[in-house]
Amino acid sequence: MNRFLLLLALPLVLAACTGTEETIPGARVVMIVDGGATLRTLAPNDSLNPAPISDDTSVAIPTPSGKAVAVDPLSSGLRLALTLTAGVESRDATLATGTPYTPPTFTPVCLKQAAMNVTRTRLLTLSECDGGPQQLALYREDGTLVWTALLPTYLPPSAGSNIPPLRLAVSGEVGVVARARVGGGSEIMRAAVVTTGDATAEVSTPIATPAIRDLAPYGSDIVAAMDSGLQKLKATGEPDAATTLGAFGKTRYDRVWSAATGSRTLLIAWPSDLGGGVAQPLKVWDGTTANAATVNSFIDLRDVTVTLDGYLYALTNANLSSYDTVYGLNQGNWRARPLLSGLNDARALTWLLPPPVATTP
Repeated sequence: MNRFLLLLALPLVLAACTGTEETIPGARVVMIVDGGATLRTLAPNDSLNPAPISDDTSVAIPTPSGKAVAVDPLSSGLRLALTLTAGVESRDATLATGTPYTPPTFTPVCLKQAAMNVTRTRLLTLSECDGGPQQLALYREDGTLVWTALLPTYLPPSAGSNIPPLRLAVSGEVGVVARARVGGGSEIMRAAVVTTGDATAEVSTPIATPAIRDLAPYGSDIVAAMDSGLQKLKATGEPDAATTLGAFGKTRYDRVWSAATGSRTLLIAWPSDLGGGVAQPLKVWDGTTANAATVNSFIDLRDVTVTLDGYLYALTNANLSSYDTVYGLNQGNWRARPLLSGLNDARALTWLLPPPVATTP
């Protein structure tokens, strides 16, 4: 049985007079590879039927658009938001030229990062051109601009191997930015409009915090990956040590993701190998068990995504693999499956549903 149809209550029955019914095939995986120069999509078959991978397509990013920075599914699952250095576009499963989002009110535009809220209806981007200020733009999923914001002048710390990265998160229409602070650790700030409908958001005074390695929405909260575990953010923005999630222990994590699948929300975390070449465990928690489960161990993990039917895809610099969270969390059998190897400088991945296909019973 196709559990994707089971979990999403599909197929959808059309008008009886047509004599047809409409089903949605399994999700496709969309990757940014070649250092941001190429989009690649494939449709892995269900792990119960390990036939050859189908629908393997590559699309080059046109030079005027710069390079691909991030890729995120929109709420319908049928379109994605592709963040390029020159702007944001909405694209469908063909990955053909997309519909551009409204340009921000500031120029020039040099997008560096993007983050999606938990319902996949708001996209937050950060622009930083060489020597220029850091500026935010928040978008609705239809591509209209909600607000922009100018961040306080950034004084980056001296170069080093343990400097926290810049990270974004968005909850509702509130943006959160964490960035490295001179003297060590991070500083965090929130951006939100004072009055609904304002075109410019107000940015809070940066708050000094311990090093924040990553941010991710989790239900109504935002979770920070810290050197002492995963912690929820306070309403004022800073991590709350009292909320450290015991299922992940009090150890360092460098990446954190969340994913809604079926009736549960997963929280996923990974401690970086820090360039040491030692594989580190990727852990998944469904919010019910005492301890997060280990899926596999990775070197140079670049991104993770989980499709609505519960398959987790892990992308390293050169490889893509899949894991079954339904069986893994319930039986300890992750059904590990290598999908692609020999990728060049892979950066990010997400999922996308193909259009429904009408069939005659």
